[in-house]
Amino acid sequence: MKKCIINGVIVTMDENRKIFEDGFVMIDGNEVIEIGHMGDFKVSGDVEIIDANGGIVMPGFVNCHTHISMSVFKGLGEDMPDRLRRYMFPMEDEILDRNMVSTGARLSLIELIQGGVTTICDMYYFEDEVAKAVKESGIRAVLGETILSKPSPDSDEPYGGIEYAKGFISKWKGDSLITPAFAPHAPYTCDDQHLMEIRRLADELDVPITMHLSEMLHEMEEFDSKYGKTPIRHLEDIGFLSERLIAAHLVYVDDEEIGILKSKGVGAAHNVVANAKSGRKVSPAPAMHKAGMKVGLGTDGPMSGNHQDILSLLGYYTKIQKQAALDNRICPAAEAVELGTIGGARVLGMEGSIGSIETGKKADIIIIDTSAPNMQPIYDYYSAIVYAAHPHNVVMTMVDGKVLMSDRKLMVMDEKKVLDEVREVSKEIRKFALELDRRARS
Repeated sequence: MKKCIINGVIVTMDENRKIFEDGFVMIDGNEVIEIGHMGDFKVSGDVEIIDANGGIVMPGFVNCHTHISMSVFKGLGEDMPDRLRRYMFPMEDEILDRNMVSTGARLSLIELIQGGVTTICDMYYFEDEVAKAVKESGIRAVLGETILSKPSPDSDEPYGGIEYAKGFISKWKGDSLITPAFAPHAPYTCDDQHLMEIRRLADELDVPITMHLSEMLHEMEEFDSKYGKTPIRHLEDIGFLSERLIAAHLVYVDDEEIGILKSKGVGAAHNVVANAKSGRKVSPAPAMHKAGMKVGLGTDGPMSGNHQDILSLLGYYTKIQKQAALDNRICPAAEAVELGTIGGARVLGMEGSIGSIETGKKADIIIIDTSAPNMQPIYDYYSAIVYAAHPHNVVMTMVDGKVLMSDRKLMVMDEKKVLDEVREVSKEIRKFALELDRRARS
């Protein structure tokens, strides 16, 4: 059956940034087949009507970098200077299992859907459990199995993630919603030989690679000491960089490296809130965007960014960059919306099918209610989205033509059941955290 979203302000995010102030979007199956003004709207045949009631109808948000299963550890050890080594790494090494990964993934997926995120790029362990949860949720995803130079929660061998990823890719390649990927953790946790093996396999299997890059100060110091160059320049020299790479963070990047990354087609996942919370310098994401790089937004893991939605990041992106530059003219609201939608789609290599509302593209669409007090008045739609809207203003989320949330009611997952499971898992985590505190004191 066809669906039609009517009576909406259609913010298309197409090349011309076309907006239909009183418009409709006709959907057949999983594709947009017509966009127009309500004055031209005609119904023929059996059509399911979705009334936007004057709300903003726009493409769903794209979260270019996250670790959704980490949500079960969210809020642990906040504001501690060494929380990753004190809590996160021991948790992953000693108690993380398939059940935790599955539970954490479903918790985050509920939040993502409620915040209007329709596509994610995730990397973590037991990624097949993440894939199962993603299929249950109905959202679109690039999913990468994390690869490390040491044993990991789902592999007893260093670099065991490569074989895991090969099996994962074989199982999920060709899925309508899931794009499997390789996810080497970082250039400082994977050696050159294995990075190049991953690059070769990604080319052979035609899949993306997602990796943290130029994120940590110790990373920069290590490469300077070892090679006399930055990680980006080193990866260029060994031939690792390509259009397959989704590079997360890119905090320590100069103008020459932006040119290198652009020439190689590397996509940038800018994690503005996670970087700020970690006390890192501000990434030159606007300079990357201005130079023509593919740039999108990411939340990073729930321990780093806490919230998984992209809508909350839009205002932070513009405000933090303006503050860092001492210039309120940079990063206008429309740019933030671009990075959160079609920009993110470019980073994931999906701009031909998602990221904007256009005929022939997939129907990944959300509706933002504009009747709430925080949304009124509206003089500019991009500004309203970036500076006024909150995740709770998202009232409908659709992916691939399927409605996942309607009138804030989740249609695809049992929220109460997931929250009950989270509470059970948190008991084990809380108990282990106390043990880690005891170890730290002894």
